[in-house]
Amino acid sequence: MTTGTESTADHLRAALDGPWGAVREQARVQLAGDEFSGDPALDLGAARARVLDQMRAITSLGLPEMGFRREHGGTGEPGAAVVGLEMLAYADLSLWVKAGVQWGLFGGAVENLGTERHREFIKQLISLELLGCFAMTESGHGSDVAHLETTATYDASTQEFVIHSPTPSARKDYIGGAAEHARMAAVFAQLITGDGAGHGVHCLLVPIRDENGADLPGVTTSDDGRKGGLPGVDNGRIVFDHVRIPRENLLNRYADVDPDGTYTSEIENPSRRFFTTLGTLVRGRVSVGGAAAAGARVALSIAVRYALKRRQFDDPDTGRETVLLDYRSHQRRLLPLVAKSYALAFAQNDLVRRMHLVQTGQDLDPGAQRALEKRAAGLKVAQTKHATRAIQECREACGGAGYLTENRLVTLKADTDVFTTFEGDNVVLTQLVAKELLTSYSDEVRDLDALGWVRFAATMAGDVVRKRSGVRQLIQTLKDRSDDTVDDGDLARRSTQLGLFADREDYLVRTAGHRLRARASDTSPFEAFNNAQDHILTAGSAHIDRLVLEAFIEDIALIQDPEARDLAETVCDLFVYSTLEENLDWYIMHRFMSVERAKAVRRGVNELVDRLRPDALTLVEGLGVPESMLRAALLDDASVFDREAGVAQAEPEKASVD
Repeated sequence: MTTGTESTADHLRAALDGPWGAVREQARVQLAGDEFSGDPALDLGAARARVLDQMRAITSLGLPEMGFRREHGGTGEPGAAVVGLEMLAYADLSLWVKAGVQWGLFGGAVENLGTERHREFIKQLISLELLGCFAMTESGHGSDVAHLETTATYDASTQEFVIHSPTPSARKDYIGGAAEHARMAAVFAQLITGDGAGHGVHCLLVPIRDENGADLPGVTTSDDGRKGGLPGVDNGRIVFDHVRIPRENLLNRYADVDPDGTYTSEIENPSRRFFTTLGTLVRGRVSVGGAAAAGARVALSIAVRYALKRRQFDDPDTGRETVLLDYRSHQRRLLPLVAKSYALAFAQNDLVRRMHLVQTGQDLDPGAQRALEKRAAGLKVAQTKHATRAIQECREACGGAGYLTENRLVTLKADTDVFTTFEGDNVVLTQLVAKELLTSYSDEVRDLDALGWVRFAATMAGDVVRKRSGVRQLIQTLKDRSDDTVDDGDLARRSTQLGLFADREDYLVRTAGHRLRARASDTSPFEAFNNAQDHILTAGSAHIDRLVLEAFIEDIALIQDPEARDLAETVCDLFVYSTLEENLDWYIMHRFMSVERAKAVRRGVNELVDRLRPDALTLVEGLGVPESMLRAALLDDASVFDREAGVAQAEPEKASVD
């Protein structure tokens, strides 16, 4: 039963909204108007102008200030900032990206990499008096940030840095804001002092346009033109020809150059300094994953509602056309994706909580930042892959209507497609997760080269995941909560489910280490690593699956309403069963699962989607996307639905999983 006037969907939505639910609820109200929606009919110039106007309107809502510290004119709430701006993704992803570039990437670089001398810029960028861009990626280097080619050479005679693009591939590319609106760029470049010494990649503030929008001397900007999506974002290119900027424009939190050209840094190890610099910008990666998942929730909210109305083909028993969601194939194509959206929403809440504690100084554990970066990378991969798959499935599930721009699905697909490479290519990030998973067991190996890493992996043995991650303790806690008379191998038990996820991760991590060892003696370190790359990537994916399941399990326990909690338990089961089904070949091949148990998994998916079918509308309402923000014409298409007017829809009885 529900409490008070709140429905089961209300309780589910409150659980998914997480610790900053009030921020989300306020944003639902503030962003409900048409003035914040996208308009796919606009040309590039009009689309960009519209988004800039929307940005100005957002400054009055109090969302931008949340991401900045109080001493800089903000409210010091990084967690609230992430979830607040994430809500923009429900309205228009171009608006979300533009806001993320201005207040997340550009603003984050100035605040987190700068010092007191850069404070004046922060108030200006919050209010949009100063529009900026984040110039990291180059045409020749994307994910390989350490080898960017742009140079920042210090000239002690004038106390200036000279910013230069020495090669065509050093051109800054795909930079949001660079084509039209940005007046200043946070430029990542190889810092070189007067003695010719290189000190690695650093970030400097470089003015690129005057107040009239004209390129400044030595700066050449150009337009990337039409993209696959995100028409409201003015992505462009920047080339520097010996552009001079004051010494003070170096963002000097972790390193500085004295007037005489002396380079100083409290972090002596160049590799640690580089990763510390990038680690402070982790909020961008957290935000990208959250926005992608939000896009998937919009698509599923549209497609499931449509499937509850649209009818196709006669039922031979009744002579009436059948509602799409009554077909098992339709249930299977949409409801597991709804379940995964729930799982990822809980995992995102956990990630944002961790980020907030680290960035507000409440988590002082020396390893907290590193753990946050790994988790953010892994969850970004999971969420963006899910968005790509879910939105495409929703498009197909809505047939020809799904292909019309007026129904948003193709726009969502186009706008989220780049998220799989935005803020880190998904393959590279999965590899990062796996490498961190291997190396995190020993701090001494953090900065090893390929040879050292291969040698370390060769020493790994035993149940590494369970020994190091605390998964054993959680499994035991789950066992203690449940009925001890139930067989340990029962797939309905949370402890068994989590055990299967952890078994796969542990096996893959250990055998990846063994595979590296086997090749280390007869080949180069790079070849040994490259040979095992497929294995390493699979280990990273298994680790991500396990973290998502843990977050789901832990957050279900926080739901107070019994009906909502029971429904969430069933949704969690569907997430588990469908994930196991996707990996049945691995479980059978490695003898973690018999053929009979594999068949039980497949049957379980069928039974669970059947059980959840009557609650489909409740589940999508629980995802938290207001109907007023869906803006899909197909949901009100009288030509499709009126022919069934007056015919009561028969709801199937709930089934049970044996």
